[in-house]
Amino acid sequence: MPIKLENVGIAVRDLEEAIAFFTDLGLTVLGRDTVSGEWADTAVGLDGNHAKIAVLQTPDGRGQLELFEYIHPAAIDTHPTLPNEIGMHRVAFSVDDIDASLEIAAKHGCRPLRGVATYGDIYKLTYVRGPSGIIVMFAQELKKSTGN
Repeated sequence: MPIKLENVGIAVRDLEEAIAFFTDLGLTVLGRDTVSGEWADTAVGLDGNHAKIAVLQTPDGRGQLELFEYIHPAAIDTHPTLPNEIGMHRVAFSVDDIDASLEIAAKHGCRPLRGVATYGDIYKLTYVRGPSGIIVMFAQELKKSTGN
C-alpha cells in the first residue's frame, strides 16, 4: 500500500504569530479555515472541537504544516518539549543560509537552544525555540553530495 506524508499538524497558542514566523521563513499560506461540527469531533476525537486552522507550504511544494489554534475545548498549555522527550520532537527545514534564517527567527524573539553546530563538513545546524515553544531545526548543507 503506498503512503504519502500529507502534513505535520501543530497546535499553537497564537495562530497569527505562528503564521508570521513561518511565512517570514518562506512558507506560504495555502488556506485558512475554522473547523467544527460532528465530523471534526469524530476525526480529532474531541467533543465540541472548534479550531482556527491554516495550512502552509514550503517553497519547494513538497512539505506542509497545518497549524491550529483551539477555540474549544480550551488549549492546554504545556511546558515546551525538550529534545530528548518522547513524542513529537521537531519540525526541520533545509535552508540555504542558516545565518539569514536565524536573523528571521530572532525578529520573532526566537533563538537557538544553544548555538550553531557543524556536523563534519556536511551541515551547519541548530535547534530554535519557535512560537508556542515549537522546536524548529535549521540545516544548511555545506557541500552538495556527488552521489545520486
